[in-house]
Amino acid sequence: MMEYELKYGCNPNQKPAKVFMQEGELPIQILNGRPGYINLLDALNAWQLVKELKRATGLPAATSFKHVSPAGAAVGIPLTDVERQIYWIADDMKLSPLANAYARARGADRVSSYGDFIALSDVCDIATAKIIQNEVSDGIIAPSYEPEALSILSDKKKGNYCIIQIDRDYIPKLVERKDVFGITFEQGRNELVIKDELFENIVTKNKILSEQAKIDLTVAIATLKYTQSNSVCYAKGGQAIGIGAGQQSRIHCTRLAGQKADNWFLRQNPKVLNLSFMEQIKRADRDNCIDLYISDDFMDILTDGNWEYFFKAKPEIFTREEREAWLEQITDVSLASDAFLPFGDNIIRAYKSGVKYIAQPGGSIRDDNVIDTCDKYNMVMCFTGIRLFHH
Repeated sequence: MMEYELKYGCNPNQKPAKVFMQEGELPIQILNGRPGYINLLDALNAWQLVKELKRATGLPAATSFKHVSPAGAAVGIPLTDVERQIYWIADDMKLSPLANAYARARGADRVSSYGDFIALSDVCDIATAKIIQNEVSDGIIAPSYEPEALSILSDKKKGNYCIIQIDRDYIPKLVERKDVFGITFEQGRNELVIKDELFENIVTKNKILSEQAKIDLTVAIATLKYTQSNSVCYAKGGQAIGIGAGQQSRIHCTRLAGQKADNWFLRQNPKVLNLSFMEQIKRADRDNCIDLYISDDFMDILTDGNWEYFFKAKPEIFTREEREAWLEQITDVSLASDAFLPFGDNIIRAYKSGVKYIAQPGGSIRDDNVIDTCDKYNMVMCFTGIRLFHH
């Protein structure tokens, strides 16, 4: 297949729309459903991310994409009991390494992942398909599918779930082009290879970079490579836990991603774990309730006449003081930035979310100030020398 006709482009008024190869065959097969323009943008960016993560770590990788940026990305490290609970994974559900990766990718920011497009680095197995079966998702791309996994996924969305198979050996040309306003842009592809050597130039007094931190920084950097810039990513335990995408200011990226990382950790508090939802409340509504409950807008769901619809018993207020005390316990978080951190305020904000390890390009005229701020908090920071803007 050299060409695939789309229903429309980004919006219904943008017609005609198609994807095509100027030479050769498309490296994808549509196994089920009908992808749209944005679906394919998500799918192709997401596939590159998981392919890189697998190459860099040797672990199965997954990502959850929304509107051409990842909502989450992860490698296949086993879930803890608490993580199973906050990701809605049953205690008796057996998980493969790939299933662990997707559960983590989806679980990073479940509100943003609603209606995601999924990418998997490896053959989609039954365990992973069973997790996806219970989530609201638009589609998936993977190198292949086990027959039963394909059957499970094909039943989603009344048989219209989008399933794409990609040639894992496909290598695009080294030069890429796109048209904007009738003008063609051309550039060399970003062929940066993510490896441990990126973390060798440690510029802080503390130079102890753990092996887990290297994995987490790898996850963060790979995630940033396919996130709309400006972007910052927090990672812990082999998964992104907070992504700030498309912000004009670096500090706003750091704050946005930090708030998402905080929310990820707040969801692990016993008060949240013990919320008693009514049986009819679906996962997405539970996620939205939790998002409100752990915020300053908690009264939106705790007012009399409102909480009764969601909960079997009225929850106690999760006070700001309790939240702040809980967040003080998070440690060993990694952070990467797609361009240099220009001011120490980024470091101060990152520290509040438990960041200990940082990877950034370096090169700011205020590098000394940023390094001094890291030293104040005994952080480890490396200069990669690599910028990762993506548009």
